[in-house]
Amino acid sequence: MGLALTAQAQEDADFITLASTTSTENSGLFDHINPQFTEATGIDVRVVAVGTGQAFEIARRGDADSLLVHDTAGEERFVSEGYGIERANVMYNDFVIIGPTDDPAGIADAENVTEAFTLIAEEEAPFVSRGDDSGTNRAELRLWDAAGVSPEGEWYRELGSGMGPTLNTAAGMNAYVMSDRATWVAFENPKDLTLLFEGDDALFNQYGSILINPERHPHIKQDLAAQWHEWLLSDEGQQAIGEFEVKGQQLFFPNAAE
Repeated sequence: MGLALTAQAQEDADFITLASTTSTENSGLFDHINPQFTEATGIDVRVVAVGTGQAFEIARRGDADSLLVHDTAGEERFVSEGYGIERANVMYNDFVIIGPTDDPAGIADAENVTEAFTLIAEEEAPFVSRGDDSGTNRAELRLWDAAGVSPEGEWYRELGSGMGPTLNTAAGMNAYVMSDRATWVAFENPKDLTLLFEGDDALFNQYGSILINPERHPHIKQDLAAQWHEWLLSDEGQQAIGEFEVKGQQLFFPNAAE
């Protein structure tokens, strides 16, 4: 009996809890890379997929062993406040602006994303926002600020939802929406929505891995989390990320060496 309990305890110990974003989960990235990590190390990765702001809060409470999120300023603040001991670039992609195929605000012809957001606000064209303090939501709010717009009124709808449900709502309303490219490519219910604006440097979307400070939360599995963090940055992990495709498109681009 004692040996059986010891074996069970060991089995239960060989996993980490990763707080990460809905974009990495919804796109299917973890289904691709996590089995490769588990095969290499014997460590299972159990993902809690939430908005980046929520992921930070989970980690601050000590309810996660590691973080993989996409808000560089917030990540650096998390470390500087003593909640994390190391942050590293892992991969990147970009944000895109999705909208109705008839593009009532005319953003497809915008010279930059600031102009695109200005045109949407001037037209008061329906716009759906995640409104959930995610990395995507934080980036979106920075773009409204850069455009000198305080989005409010009937045309601007904040959901407090993940990227998938937000895209579903936008499709149902035939509204504009900002998405990470990975979730948009994997999205199966676009209806009359299409990608209208992309390519501005301001839409760059960096993802970072953070090791949580064990002095704050001695119970976390710091040794196992360090193996995950190091694997993501290794040649093997970077290759696994770069090989992930949906519908023939590479969705995340490794950049640990940068």
